[in-house]
This record gives sequence, C-alpha cells and structure tokens, in this order.
Amino acid sequence: MSRKYSFLIFSFLLLLTQSGFAQPKMLAKGDAAPLFTAQASLAGSAFDFSLKDALAKGPVVVYFYPSAYTGGCDLEAHTFAEDKDKFTAAGATIIGVSADDIQRLNAFSSDPNYCAGKFPVASDSAGTIAATYGLTISLPRSGIKDVRGQDVTHGFIPRTTFVIDKEGKIVAVFSSQTDHISPADHVEKSLEIVKGL
Repeated sequence: MSRKYSFLIFSFLLLLTQSGFAQPKMLAKGDAAPLFTAQASLAGSAFDFSLKDALAKGPVVVYFYPSAYTGGCDLEAHTFAEDKDKFTAAGATIIGVSADDIQRLNAFSSDPNYCAGKFPVASDSAGTIAATYGLTISLPRSGIKDVRGQDVTHGFIPRTTFVIDKEGKIVAVFSSQTDHISPADHVEKSLEIVKGL
C-alpha cells in the first residue's frame, strides 16, 4: 500500500472518529476477533501475515504497540522474544502490530535486543487493523525521536493485547490505558492465558 494511500485512509478514519460518526468501541472478551492480513516482518524479511492461517494452528496473541524503538515497546518485544518458546509450547502464535512502516519493522524484527527474529511484527500504517479492534491511532507528532535518534513520523496505536482462541474468539484483553499494566505484564498475562487454553 502506498504511503499516500495509507495517509488518505488514516485521515478519513481520523475525520470520522473526531466528527463523532465512528467512535470505535474496543473489542472485549467474548467478541469475535476480526480477521486480517497484513505485511509483516520476521527476522528482517517481509511476508504476508494472515490471522486466519495462524488461528488454524492454535491460539494467537495479537498485541498492538505504539512504536518500534521506543522504551516500553522495546521492553515488550524483548520479553515476548525471551518467552517465545513458552508460547510455542502452549501452541500459540504471537503477532505484534504497530503503525511503523515495513522498513522500520524489518530492522526491529531482526534486532537481537528486541524481537530477535523470534516472532513477526506487522505494519498497520493507516490504522485500519487497529480500527477493526476498536483502537484509535493518534495523530503523528513532530519532534518525537526513537532510541536510535531517528524521527518517529507515524501515529501511535495504544498498547493493547488481545488473546484469541483457535475458534477466533477473544478470551482476554489487556490495555495499558485502562488496566494500567506494564509492557512486560502484557506478556506474562498472555502467556498465563494461552497455557490454560
């Protein structure tokens, strides 16, 4: 998807949300998880991730995060990478989703300090996937730099984790905005739930 087209979709969704026509309601436990396909990166290589295909193998943890190469997001990715074998043993797939473009995600997904090539991260630059889950992407803000000193030019999706069972039903939701939990807690709570599925 071109950057111009993504920006137009993002602007339209933001206009609808701010005008009161489309106030998204975050999905909750018991809701059906919207299926999506997105360009993602695993160990620095781009591919098309399909939630439908992942669910055919077992439960999926879909975690939305604000931006690669920023404090809490880096900690969350590193913690998911460290615990990846435990998620695999429970039959679960992990997919991170942010508004980062695929070039940033190629670097982030392969970085040994973060995703370490252990699980994929997907690009939702227009916020369309986030919107289907009832999450609103913020407007990009100028002057924000990542831990590498590079400008962050995209909006932020609020840190929210959805644990989805293999039937496609949401069995748990964690939000840093409403539940006030740390990035590492998202990982710990998700792992506890998938172990019980």
